[in-house]
Amino acid sequence: MTKIRTSSLAQTDESIQEMLPQPLSTNPFSWFMRKGYPQGAFWAVMITLVSVINDILMRLLGAGLDVIQIFFFRFFFGMLSVIPLMLSHGSILFKTSRPWMHFWRALLGVGAIGGACYSVNLLPLSDNTIIMSSQPFFFLPLAVLFLREKVDLTRWIAILIGFIGLLIMFQPGAESLRIVALVPIIAALLFAMSDVVAKKMVVTESTQCMLFYFAVGTTLITLIPAILVWKTPSWYELGMLALLGIGGNLIQVCMIRAFSATEASALSPFRYVEFIFSALFGFLLFAEVPTLVTLIGAAFIIAGTAYISYYEALKEHKKNLKFNL
Repeated sequence: MTKIRTSSLAQTDESIQEMLPQPLSTNPFSWFMRKGYPQGAFWAVMITLVSVINDILMRLLGAGLDVIQIFFFRFFFGMLSVIPLMLSHGSILFKTSRPWMHFWRALLGVGAIGGACYSVNLLPLSDNTIIMSSQPFFFLPLAVLFLREKVDLTRWIAILIGFIGLLIMFQPGAESLRIVALVPIIAALLFAMSDVVAKKMVVTESTQCMLFYFAVGTTLITLIPAILVWKTPSWYELGMLALLGIGGNLIQVCMIRAFSATEASALSPFRYVEFIFSALFGFLLFAEVPTLVTLIGAAFIIAGTAYISYYEALKEHKKNLKFNL
């Protein structure tokens, strides 16, 4: 009887909310803010899209500015873009219970983004993305060790399928694999470590708080190195640097929303989708054509991602049916 009454009250409340003008204007976007695997998958794909766009901006900027100066401005403009949001909510958003975790996350972010910014100017866009896609192989064991997430056999199979595709494209022993390839590999490891820290922080820290302290911390850490290689950017370069900073914050927002929606380890295979975007933009903007070997490897990656997507959606559907019963 209590369950029926609770359900009736909930339905009545939803009916009242639908009659109000403000909820009607925001209701179409409510799906994206819910918890669930489809929502987590959506935000994970958005991470990859924005990441590739940022890679393109960093490559274009690398023709005239030092790498250190590029990612300093990325952090600086990211900080400027989030401050108005913080101030509009008063001082409450500036309060944090985990200052040291913010510091370590910022330090890891500097190393990860700095490595990515450096490697994208040395390697073809698609090659850089392929190597960076090794991040899930670092994240998965980290999620098990530090987040205590349970990873079932299906997820391991999906990761294995993606790893086979990565090996095909990576071509171990090929002449194209130079020492410089270690840069995106190290960056991938640091990104995975940063993601683990972020996953632990979303329980107590707000999105705005995490964005702000990440931007402040990374800006302060890179300030002195940027001064040492300073070159005054043009207005055109400043515009692209501002977009780079905004894009950096968008990645953070998408990441936090994804981690809030579902388990982090379940989203790992979606990092491979970034290759599709990088190959497309690499061809359109830089005339980079993926080889047949690369395409075969990508097919394995897409198969692994599709497999985990179907499995997780089916599992969540069964869980919802059981809960309703």
